[in-house]
Amino acid sequence: MTDTTSGTGRHGLSPMTKIEVVVRGEDVPAVEEVFGATGVRGFTGVTGVSGLGHDGYHQGRLLFNDQAVLTLLLTVVPDERADTLIDALRALFEERSGVMFVSGVGVSRPEYFR
Repeated sequence: MTDTTSGTGRHGLSPMTKIEVVVRGEDVPAVEEVFGATGVRGFTGVTGVSGLGHDGYHQGRLLFNDQAVLTLLLTVVPDERADTLIDALRALFEERSGVMFVSGVGVSRPEYFR
């Protein structure tokens, strides 16, 4: 439940938008550029993710080859800035391979994300 009078949600957490992107290592700089251009203040990257997708199974980290691995990048932005970032990432994915997940989250230190 959201307390509409104070703009906070459950346990006093502030509602924001989490965006997770999985791309090839070679496409990480392009995603980082989109993040910077849309005002993202920070992100987390996890290199060498593995999983099963429409192209088959992807292995984790390959020794000495960061370009051939998949990387998960995630960021959290205020809801009012999410659409701009989502639109920019969708445009990027028209040219490059990748997948994006968008979900609502509650954060404990909203000043870190503004």
